[in-house]
Amino acid sequence: MYDFVDKTEIYELLNYVDATRKKRKEVASMVLNNPDLLGPLLTIGFQNQHPISSRAFWILEYVAKENLAVLLPYLDEFTAKLGEIGLDASVRAAAKISECLLLAYFSKAKNTVQKVMTITHLVHMTSNCFDWLIGDQKVAVKAYSMTCLLLLGRKFDWIHPELTLVLTENYAHGSAAYQARARITLKKINKEYRQRLRC
Repeated sequence: MYDFVDKTEIYELLNYVDATRKKRKEVASMVLNNPDLLGPLLTIGFQNQHPISSRAFWILEYVAKENLAVLLPYLDEFTAKLGEIGLDASVRAAAKISECLLLAYFSKAKNTVQKVMTITHLVHMTSNCFDWLIGDQKVAVKAYSMTCLLLLGRKFDWIHPELTLVLTENYAHGSAAYQARARITLKKINKEYRQRLRC
């Protein structure tokens, strides 16, 4: 493995990555030590039909879990292009990154995500999470989307009623995992609604 990677070596680096946690962690550590690689990594990630794009998103997801702050300079590009992602593995990683960003944004603890994220970012994420939830995505993507929309409903009051409608309409056709997450999400929406009524 490399001690240092420049932008021209990023494809070679991604060819090294596979589904194992060990290799993802090794490459993500290099990116965390060299944040200039995030721009090229995002560019590759949004090259939808190339299988290596999913590997780029795997690394971006790992980076997000380790240090969300390094992704913040790329928030405009990330949120604006969410709808362009096509490969299942890339969508799954992008949905998880979105969940990480929104958990930080809606956290009670002050953090840098709250200072950087704008209404425009939130609107892009809302639109894409609904698309993922309604569309033909795997259950993990739908589950991340439910969490994101549950959180976004604290900012945009129209989201929770719309999310409730979508989950209720699709419940009978969903898998057991989908139904379980939908029940949890609906219960949380009802709890938040009752809390608002008491205020």
